[in-house]
Amino acid sequence: MKTEFAALMSRVNNQPYVLIGLSTLMWGGNVVAGRLAVGQISPMSVTCLRWFIVCFIFIVMLRSQLRAEWRIIKPYRRKLALLGGIGFTLFNALFYAGAQYTTAVNMAVLQGTFPALVILGMALVFGAAIMPLQALGVIATFCGVAIIATKGEVSTLLGFTFNRGDLLILVATIIFAGYTIGIRDRPKVSGLVVFAVLATAAFVTSVPFLVTEILVGASYWPSLKGIFVLIYVAIGPSLLAQVFYLRGVELIGPSRTGVFYNLVPVFGAGLAVLILGEPFHFYHAIAFILVLGGIWLAERKSFRGGRLKRLAVERGSEE
Repeated sequence: MKTEFAALMSRVNNQPYVLIGLSTLMWGGNVVAGRLAVGQISPMSVTCLRWFIVCFIFIVMLRSQLRAEWRIIKPYRRKLALLGGIGFTLFNALFYAGAQYTTAVNMAVLQGTFPALVILGMALVFGAAIMPLQALGVIATFCGVAIIATKGEVSTLLGFTFNRGDLLILVATIIFAGYTIGIRDRPKVSGLVVFAVLATAAFVTSVPFLVTEILVGASYWPSLKGIFVLIYVAIGPSLLAQVFYLRGVELIGPSRTGVFYNLVPVFGAGLAVLILGEPFHFYHAIAFILVLGGIWLAERKSFRGGRLKRLAVERGSEE
């Protein structure tokens, strides 16, 4: 049984679309968790304590592996600490702060620019080519996000106004795009070990934010529901989703991985319908089709290349 499970996990670990799909699904669940957390646990408590839980899990389960691979990862420790601090803590701090001054529509639309920012960043930093189908796919996924955000009302999008909260959300999105590009060249060690360093940096840098929240009197003890939300956020979006995302970037690169990010609001809306009982509308289906269609366009060449490669392998085995 253990052998079969290990073989299954090994296969999954080499399936980038499965890994990235699971990441975006769990991040979509984070949207629902965020709504359930309101009044149950304070924002900075979630931000800090979830990374504490992740670090504790790594200390318990990966002590030997961390010691064994530390020699390899040591030269990269400052870079990884910086990526963990800005990609996790600073991103969330700016995101939570921006949410105080803007609308959910603006937040979703601005986050929908993430794939384009990653592709543009890859072109500027590494000279990566921007393919026409890839650009068309990004536009299609952005349209899907816009439909989810505006609930199918074009007039809402036309009435888009920019405020200081939007600036914070945009900076946060740029930061996470930079993080995605930055982890492209990570040390050649286990993804779990790399993520352990990132998570440690995230925890350390989140402590001042929690202290500030306590000092200004905005923090409070979590309720039982808040504790369950914290456990989900720690195990799902903070641990598994990040590890899967890290592996996805390793397998197919930042630009291609970034296109899938726009599945997050789609999954978030779908889970809100299933878990929170929110109504399902026609625009949800249109948005889902646009996002999936955009991903298919952006990945069309890769899908076709992968299929041809599998056919070649099968023919070779038959011969």
